[in-house]
Amino acid sequence: MKTGLRLLSLISVLLFAKSVSAQHDSLILKNGDVIVGEIKSLDKGVLTIETDYSKKDFTIEWSGIKRIYSKASFLMILSDGRRLNGSVQSGTGGKSTKITSADGVETEVSIDDIVFLKGLKSDFISRLKASIDMGLSFTKANNLQQLTINSSAGYMADKWQLDANYDIIRSAQDSVETTKRTEGALGFKYFLQQNWFASASINFLSNTEQALKLRTTGKLGGGKFLRHTNQTYWALGAGLSFNNESFTNNTAGRNSLEAFTGSELNLFDIGDLNLLSSLWVYPSLTEKGRWRTDFGLDVKYDLPLDFYVKMGLTLNYDNKPAIAGNETDYVLAFTIGWEL
Repeated sequence: MKTGLRLLSLISVLLFAKSVSAQHDSLILKNGDVIVGEIKSLDKGVLTIETDYSKKDFTIEWSGIKRIYSKASFLMILSDGRRLNGSVQSGTGGKSTKITSADGVETEVSIDDIVFLKGLKSDFISRLKASIDMGLSFTKANNLQQLTINSSAGYMADKWQLDANYDIIRSAQDSVETTKRTEGALGFKYFLQQNWFASASINFLSNTEQALKLRTTGKLGGGKFLRHTNQTYWALGAGLSFNNESFTNNTAGRNSLEAFTGSELNLFDIGDLNLLSSLWVYPSLTEKGRWRTDFGLDVKYDLPLDFYVKMGLTLNYDNKPAIAGNETDYVLAFTIGWEL
C-alpha cells in the first residue's frame, strides 16, 4: 500500500513538473491575480497568453500587468525605438524589468517602456495579420446598389514589416453611369534604432470621379516615430515619389516626380475603439504649381470573436485633375468585418 502511494506521489510530482516546465511564463497583475502559460505577443497595449486551462487565449491590457517572468526569447520594441532580443523578468516590486540577451547582456527598463513583444520562434501564422470588411446597400429609389470591400494583410519580421491592402467600391443606379473606385498598396518598412525607419511602397488608384484609369505611385523615403507607447503611435515621414497616370477621357497620360511628406496617428487605448488617421501631401517637382493630398480616417469598434464595425473616410485632392472642377474625390463607408 505504501509503495503504491509513493509511486502515485512520484507520478504526481513528475506531472506537475512537466506542467510547470511547459507553462514557463507567468504574469502578476496589479489586482494580485497570477496567470501562468505561454506568452504569445504584445501589440497595441494588449498582451496575449495561452494557458492549459482555457480553450481560448487570454488577452490582457498591458497597463494591468505589474510583473512579468519568462525564460523564452522574444523580440521586444521599446518606446525609445530600441529593438532587443532576449528573455524578460521583472524585479521585486515590479519597479524595473530586466531584459537579458542570448549573450548575457542585461538591459533594465520600466515595464511600461515595452511597447511590442513577439516570440522569436513564432511561426508564420503568428506573425501574420489580416482583416476584411464589407458593406452592402440597396435602395428602391432608382434601383441604387452599392458594394464596399476593404481588405488588408501584413507580416512582422524581426527588423522589417510588410503591409498590403486592396479596397473596392462599386455603385450603380438606373440612368446613371456606374461609379467605380479601386485602390491598392504594398508597403515595406525597415526599422532602425532610435525609432527611425526606411520605407518603400507602391500605390494604385483608379476612380471614375477624377477620370483616373490608373494612377501608379512609387515612393521611397523614411521617417521617425515621434511617439510609440502602449496607447498610441505617431509617425512622420518624407521622401520622393514617381507618379504615372492614365485617364479615361481624352487627357494625355502624365509622368511626374514629386516630393512627399505626411503623418500617421494611431490611437488604440480608448476602450474597444481604435482610431487610425493619416495625411500625405505631394508637391510636384516637375509640374509647376501642382500638388496632391491623400487623407484617411478609420474608426473601428471591436466586437466579440474578432469581428468589428468600422467607419472609414478617404479623401483625395488634386489641384490639376483631368476633369476641371473634380479636384476632390471622397468616400465615407460603414462596414462590418473580421480580423486575424
